[in-house]
Amino acid sequence: MSALVSPLDSSVLVLNRLFMAVHVIPVKRAFTLLCKEVAEVVDPGDGQFTTYDFKSWREVSEYRSRNFRQADDDWVRTVSCVIQVPRVIRLTGYDRLPRQAIKFNRRNIFARDANICQYCGKRFPTSELSLDHVVPRSQGGGSSWENIVCACVACNVRKGGRTPRQSGMALIRRPEKPKRSPMLNQKLTNRKYDSWKTFLESAYWSVELS
Repeated sequence: MSALVSPLDSSVLVLNRLFMAVHVIPVKRAFTLLCKEVAEVVDPGDGQFTTYDFKSWREVSEYRSRNFRQADDDWVRTVSCVIQVPRVIRLTGYDRLPRQAIKFNRRNIFARDANICQYCGKRFPTSELSLDHVVPRSQGGGSSWENIVCACVACNVRKGGRTPRQSGMALIRRPEKPKRSPMLNQKLTNRKYDSWKTFLESAYWSVELS
């Protein structure tokens, strides 16, 4: 049986003052920004956006908790009330543009490849995966998006210091640099983050998750 996921483990999309997506943060950080009154909740519904300060959002949450709870909603209970976890917030005094660089690191490579060994096609926990240079460094291969893939231990050992052709192995997909943060793409597979797509689908941007 899988462990229950806490609402505080959810993520919140952050917009700048111009309603452009700039970051993804944990729920606790989002509530801190709302309490400090430097951000407001953006609540999409029926094709329109309604914004709420923290006090108004708390009142809306209390009403919804009694009448309109949805299966994908997350709720945080405090001593005095129940507050719905917002999916999107807007920084009212921040107008910088989003970052465009995607960080090249182990976590993003695993996310890009969805924890799937790029040789045998099986999915593994991160602890059972390694990174493989498609063209080995001993043969001039570099460390880049286009030359590093996820590989399970067995496939990595089998391939050794050879190219896929030399080892008689084939990649299930050619590695390439993602156009958007792989971690963000993983989040978007969860239905509860559907509201993010409104702010992301037409934008070319990336975000680093902490």
